[in-house]
Amino acid sequence: MKNHKNELETQSPAFLVGTVMPSCLRLPLKTKWFEMTKAGIKTEDYREINDYWISRLCYSEFSLLQSTSFNMNINGYWYSKKTIEINKMTLGYPKSTDTDRILKLEHKGIEIRTGNPEWGAVPDKLYFVVKHGAVLA
Repeated sequence: MKNHKNELETQSPAFLVGTVMPSCLRLPLKTKWFEMTKAGIKTEDYREINDYWISRLCYSEFSLLQSTSFNMNINGYWYSKKTIEINKMTLGYPKSTDTDRILKLEHKGIEIRTGNPEWGAVPDKLYFVVKHGAVLA
């Protein structure tokens, strides 16, 4: 009896071989905020603290579990921030080939705090604050 290996066991798909793609957070912006970010004036972005953004920015919740690996307490629940390397800022929702409307920035972390009203934040409201670093090629 011949030993037949599954075709998937003997061949590695090209997308699984080689370097790992950096994790990227895509944030669509309106023109005003995109232009300020592109000019280096606006160095952070604000997102509501709600279920949608918690799922995008954090790993699963663990009720009332305090641990060094869970570093964000939101409404009594502990979360761990996802690893993000690149903030991909887009002017609206461009095609991937429309490079004038896509800006890749170094990811400098996420905090929960109030934002700058001159950059679109409501005064005294808490947000996920996504911090930007240098422009990437």
